[in-house]
Amino acid sequence: MKNFRGRVAVVTGAASGIGRALSGALAERGCDLALVDVKEDGLQEVLEECKRHGRRVSVHCVDVASRTAMGALPAAVESEHGAVDIVVNNAGVTVASNLEDQDLDDFEWLMGINVWGVVYGCKFFLPLLKRSDDAYIVNISSMFGLVGVPGQSSYCLSKFAVRGFSESIGAELAETNIRVMSVHPGGIATNIVRDARWAKDDLEGRSRAMRFFEQRAMPPERAAVRIIEGMQSGATRKLITRETFLTDAVKRIVPVLPPRWLAKARKVFDRNR
Repeated sequence: MKNFRGRVAVVTGAASGIGRALSGALAERGCDLALVDVKEDGLQEVLEECKRHGRRVSVHCVDVASRTAMGALPAAVESEHGAVDIVVNNAGVTVASNLEDQDLDDFEWLMGINVWGVVYGCKFFLPLLKRSDDAYIVNISSMFGLVGVPGQSSYCLSKFAVRGFSESIGAELAETNIRVMSVHPGGIATNIVRDARWAKDDLEGRSRAMRFFEQRAMPPERAAVRIIEGMQSGATRKLITRETFLTDAVKRIVPVLPPRWLAKARKVFDRNR
């Protein structure tokens, strides 16, 4: 996709983080926007930011885990904009817990947003995307979609799923006008840690993780630029942040990392964050 001007982009999780930054970056490049999130206040803020670029912007307060709500969303967007050229399935959450301590309700909550939200976004918008002469589906996976990390079993499950799902539908759509890209960020300064569910009210661990993301993580605006660069180059996979490139390189050399290495890496990370 070389030219974004006049295109219509749907962005889920648009009220904050990568979704918010990407919405602004797309508006700056001439896209009209359909902003999707459960946080209505945040959506209104992003609406005003995107409108400053003179673009047509609509807001849709929708839970991406709801099949009914997501099924109705394409018609609402088409009513506002008349077309859809880009769908960014960005909404995501995490649960920080070992499997032994994790409640299955938390698993279901996470999978509803991180996996079903992506499936619904792709499935329900596909008819509109097929009408476009140049369309893109962007699914936000993670560095944790490349390697299994202790304490993040449910999150890794969801992000590996997004990666595999994106590769599969990308192959299905290879001879159409629609490209599919999975994006693998590492540490990005978003609200994902703040909004996470933590095992046994681990306030200390949450506080340490929040400090790490605030002090060392990549700003979401830089991640948004990388994603747009990926779309411009026709990429089907986009790695973001040094730690993701390092992880990918190590996995090419050692495809299955010994569990002891991962356990040790977790301890080192916990001590230094």
